[in-house]
Amino acid sequence: MEGRININVSAIDYDKTSKALTRQLSLLEEMVHGGDDFVMTDSEFAFGWHFFVLSVNRTLVEKLAEMMGPDFEKLKGKGNEKKFLTWLANNVEEKYPRFKLAIKEEMESGKFGIF
Repeated sequence: MEGRININVSAIDYDKTSKALTRQLSLLEEMVHGGDDFVMTDSEFAFGWHFFVLSVNRTLVEKLAEMMGPDFEKLKGKGNEKKFLTWLANNVEEKYPRFKLAIKEEMESGKFGIF
């Protein structure tokens, strides 16, 4: 899945968070004239949180970066993937503050010492 960015999402309220993410990404697709550029798994519930994966086409992120220009480069994070997470979190967090986003491959790499 090299053409996709897999994002681990942790949320207190799966329904509200997944709807907010879907709404934001659908608006992004409309802005950049994309379509079917993201998919979301069902959630697994543990420890009071819902865990699920959001998979986004890299082309959608590239189109966003191109459209935003220098403003995209000013976003927090190293590389387009991290900047995209910052953009997504900023646009959804205003409405639903109880969720976390992380790049799936980084979580599984052992970098954090828990996997």
